[in-house]
Amino acid sequence: MAAIRLTVGQSLIVTAVNVVMGTTIAWVLVRDRFPGAGILDVVIDIPFALPTIVAGLVLLSLYGPKTPVGIDVANTQRAVFLALAFVTLPFVVRTVQPVLEELDKDVEEAAASLGSSSLTTFRRVILPSLVPAIAAGAALSFARAISEYGSLVLLSGNLPFHTEVVSVRVIGYIEGDNLAAASVIATVMLVVALVVIVLLDLIQRRVARRG
Repeated sequence: MAAIRLTVGQSLIVTAVNVVMGTTIAWVLVRDRFPGAGILDVVIDIPFALPTIVAGLVLLSLYGPKTPVGIDVANTQRAVFLALAFVTLPFVVRTVQPVLEELDKDVEEAAASLGSSSLTTFRRVILPSLVPAIAAGAALSFARAISEYGSLVLLSGNLPFHTEVVSVRVIGYIEGDNLAAASVIATVMLVVALVVIVLLDLIQRRVARRG
């Protein structure tokens, strides 16, 4: 239960952060022109390209006991958040970015010419078009977070009742030949993932209707 609470809780927090940060990054990449935009666009995909255990080694080198940046989060719950955020951020960015690129700016200009403020234009014109993509990215982000293993196994320390996540607990049960316990936890996480995905779908439908 401690592993489930930690995994689900941190995954929900990371997903919420990704929705805000991922949408913001996608907006900047599509709507703004600045030096280094191409580099940022490539950097976003690094978590997709890196094997998860390599990502764990990189994070441990940056944020472990020998940190060059002065931030040591090894063997803490902050390490779980950091690792999950690193591997899941691209999902929201890459689902929102194509939708933003296809949006017709003439509609936004028409809304502005009719006296709509920037906030109203975003809420009434842009957001309803983005919500399905944001919800899809959030669902992918959450699903990846609750099943992540490689990037966590080194940085978090896998301390029972403190930093041990579900994936590590399941592997421990399997290695201990306790397949029944592993199956129960896997089923619980499947139900959790299904509930969250359904809730995200309901939210995006409601926002789209109000838009």
